[in-house]
Amino acid sequence: MRVIFAGTPEFAAVAMARILAAGHEVPLVLTQPDRPAGRGMKLQASAVKQLALAHNITVAQPRSLRLDGKYPEDAAQAQAAIEAAHADVMVVAAYGLILPQWVLDAPRWGCLNIHASLLPRWRGAAPIHRAIEAGDAHTGVVIMQMDAGLDTGDMLLTDQLDMAPHDTTATLHDRLAAMGGALIVQALADAQAGALHPVKQPEAGVSYAHKIEKAEAAVDWQQSASVIDRRVRAFNPFPGATGQIAGEVIKLWRAEVQATAHAQRPGTVLSADAQGVRIACGDGVLCVTELQRAGGKRMNAADFLRGFALTPGQCFDAHTGS
Repeated sequence: MRVIFAGTPEFAAVAMARILAAGHEVPLVLTQPDRPAGRGMKLQASAVKQLALAHNITVAQPRSLRLDGKYPEDAAQAQAAIEAAHADVMVVAAYGLILPQWVLDAPRWGCLNIHASLLPRWRGAAPIHRAIEAGDAHTGVVIMQMDAGLDTGDMLLTDQLDMAPHDTTATLHDRLAAMGGALIVQALADAQAGALHPVKQPEAGVSYAHKIEKAEAAVDWQQSASVIDRRVRAFNPFPGATGQIAGEVIKLWRAEVQATAHAQRPGTVLSADAQGVRIACGDGVLCVTELQRAGGKRMNAADFLRGFALTPGQCFDAHTGS
């Protein structure tokens, strides 16, 4: 099949690689414009663009696809490229732009989206993060026939996996990316065979995975240890959960929940040693085992404490985030 691919981050690049490996022709890739990244803030191509260039595939990077929007020249150029591609289908994965109706209608079989949740739960921009934050027991991938709504289209294929107790967004991302790549290849094969059977999403159970904001990173120690642990895991690798103590913002990357009773003010350091920094929470204790100072490296508790002493009785500042 001739497949236009629209995506930006590594999650999408995994799926695109599987599509290419399956023998499909990708005449055109749509991806976000290059963004500043790294300490030098140099322009960096997306993971999808890098893969496309490695395979000599034409790349379009419109700032918008709306012909009546802020960048009509970008949209017009993208429209010409899409029409010239004569695609059977467009596959979309974490692209980052809203597709107007003209794009949805352009390929012969429309646009198929790889969505990293079990729809209708966690429609929206950050389904992996929000599933961990909410403490969901299961998640998965849905291949969806895109329509004009926000992740409201008919479901074509679904696969599910159990969430592991220590899953972070990073680890879950990798498992779901592999699942999405396998599932979209199956969907394309089923489409060729006329074996896709659309199923409407249930009306019950809809939830929205709002975009992750940096302001969410600040830990509220009044919350329970289990809630804070989920947020630490959900915000790993971005934006990283943070606590402030002794005038410094510390990122908290890995932790364990301890169902230990205490009578201390939430945020109080109960102990700090090679096994971790034990911090009183609204309910229970969080033992933080991997931390990072601003501008420093992620370290296990033992190495971190060699350069940043913490003593019992010190207290992390009160929550100041949203």
